Amino acid sequence: MVPPEAAASSRPALLTSTLDDLGVRLGPDGGTLRVWSAHADTMQLVVFDDVDLDWAVETLPMTPTGGGVFEASTPLLRPGARYAIRVGGPHGPGNTFNPASLLIEPYSRGLVSGGFGDWRSVVIDGSFDWGGVGKPRIPMDRTVIYEGHVKGLTKRHPLVPPALHGTYAGLAHPAMIEHLLSLGVTSVELLPVHAFATEPRLLQLGLSNYWGYNSVNFFTPHAPYATAASRAEGPEAVLREFKGMVKLLHEAGLEVILDVVYNHTAEEGIGGPRTSLRGIDNRSYYRQTDDGVYIDETGCGNAVNTATDAAARLVLDSLRYWANDVQVDGFRFDLAVTLGRDATHSFTPDHPLLRAIRDDDALSDVKLIAEPWDIGMGGWQTGSFGEGWHEWNDRYRDRVRNFWLSDVDYARRASTAPVGIGGFATRLAGSSNTFSDERGPLASVNFVTAHDGFTLRDLVSYDVKHNFGNGEQNRDGAETNRSYNHGAEGKTDDPGILATRRKAMRNLMGTLLLSAGVPMITAGDEMGRTQRGNNNAYCHDSPLTWLSWDLAPWQHDLLAHTRRLLALRRENPALRPVRFARLGERIPSASVMEWFDENGATMSSERWTNPSHRTLQYLATSTPEHEELNRILLIVHGNESPVDVTLPALEDEGEYVELWSSADEAPSDDSPRFSPGDTVALSGTSMRLFRVEPGG
Repeated sequence: MVPPEAAASSRPALLTSTLDDLGVRLGPDGGTLRVWSAHADTMQLVVFDDVDLDWAVETLPMTPTGGGVFEASTPLLRPGARYAIRVGGPHGPGNTFNPASLLIEPYSRGLVSGGFGDWRSVVIDGSFDWGGVGKPRIPMDRTVIYEGHVKGLTKRHPLVPPALHGTYAGLAHPAMIEHLLSLGVTSVELLPVHAFATEPRLLQLGLSNYWGYNSVNFFTPHAPYATAASRAEGPEAVLREFKGMVKLLHEAGLEVILDVVYNHTAEEGIGGPRTSLRGIDNRSYYRQTDDGVYIDETGCGNAVNTATDAAARLVLDSLRYWANDVQVDGFRFDLAVTLGRDATHSFTPDHPLLRAIRDDDALSDVKLIAEPWDIGMGGWQTGSFGEGWHEWNDRYRDRVRNFWLSDVDYARRASTAPVGIGGFATRLAGSSNTFSDERGPLASVNFVTAHDGFTLRDLVSYDVKHNFGNGEQNRDGAETNRSYNHGAEGKTDDPGILATRRKAMRNLMGTLLLSAGVPMITAGDEMGRTQRGNNNAYCHDSPLTWLSWDLAPWQHDLLAHTRRLLALRRENPALRPVRFARLGERIPSASVMEWFDENGATMSSERWTNPSHRTLQYLATSTPEHEELNRILLIVHGNESPVDVTLPALEDEGEYVELWSSADEAPSDDSPRFSPGDTVALSGTSMRLFRVEPGG
């Protein structure tokens, strides 16, 4: 853990001064609360009875101390104390003060719900025995991200005790850890775990916000994901359970990455709930025009205005808390472009907050992953974040889906695919046309599916979304999915269609795990889970979204393929270069990648672009930084007709050892050997992977 003085020394000047030490600070005689508001006139601290949360036992005026900070001290601010604040201020455009509202203090480490539906902040001690367990610190080139939902991962797991189903403790149960380790992932990326609320609109429909992208507070773990015992004991126990989960995952060598939602809050648009920031200083915390109309760049009703020091500092301090006090290993920033918008609401990769996050000593050991878009003007920024950031690569997702799915659909109807293999190869090799040489292939977080959109199985089973259960007449969710049902929409008993779908899943998973960059698997895709064609299942807390662990034989086969691919990725550093490959160049600063056609000849310009030529071989040599020399050959065939491929010549006397084929229903333990110039057969739309071994 970084000591406070070390963290302070690295703070950008923009984010220091009076904004230090906000929230509750405990001392021998109670606690002191500091809250910031640039426009408030008055502020009160209200402390409640420990049992009757609507009974105020003390109300104290908070004193302005300069720089917009109000402060109050009382012996009643002790661990476990329930409290709220009231804030008064002037009327006028952008101001929404109501001194009668009881508000959540933004730096609250714990929350409970009051009797009338209000929230109460809770003072947390936060002490925890980490037992010497530290962060695994997985290098980026070895990182494999597993994106999952705390509840959905274990709600139906047969080996997790029912009392732990769907909980933080359940995720850390040995049965779940064994699955993650045997699969071969390194880092669990959890959908939002900050305290969140369900929107009134969903409640009226009898639905709930399952994904959690609706934050109430940036410091408090979501209590419903804790066990009943921890919830009954209170917020301190909920936090202990969360830390216990992190500790056990770390002991197993697994990292914990949090999907964090700092771009908007659950207060929605004007007229929505008034729970915290809106009542404290609406004009400072939310983006708006001069007359108080919200500038909604998130599609969620409001956008946090990180162009103000206080909002930016709130985000930064939250990150420091989770990274140091709670020991998480990284963050995936939802709609990260919103965080990088300046006072004119334009995105800049040099935004003070983005720089501060990257350069802060207290965050020096965490992984920073941006979702590089929002819905505002200029909101699509894939490739634009600076050095030190990694980004979800939607260009990778789209090209890989096109190659294996929509292009095949097109070719069935038009006799040839719409494009050649060149764009696909660029994505396979790390997306050098998107990320600079300085950032390299590891800047790209590659994914084919994510929590939003079709699952892997649904991607090969549905042409269109089926979201009627969401209560919006199927209007929500992405219209363009680049999916292909292979001849029948949804469920089918046709053995030919089922076999083709399963091979398509193996091709998609194989591409993901054999590409340069950082792969992200969506939980359940390794087992072929389905959401029955719903590509926006954010509002379903039900078996539709919970992982099923009751697997058919073909699902066990897919799981075995995924495990095999991840083992091959670990064992062959040529599959995970830390620098962009250079075509045929033998230079010390880059790996080498050579491209050949099905005849074993160097790829010509015509072959790259001709839609009728969708077969390539690439021979990759490991990046010089890796400890051992390693060479692999991957053959990709993107037409449904089979093809014979001549293996390329080698400069030395080596041979090719086959490691994996997507054409196999189950991965084979055989390792047949071939010489350069030998011919190997590929079935339609398939892949084969070889390792080059030097000759005797």
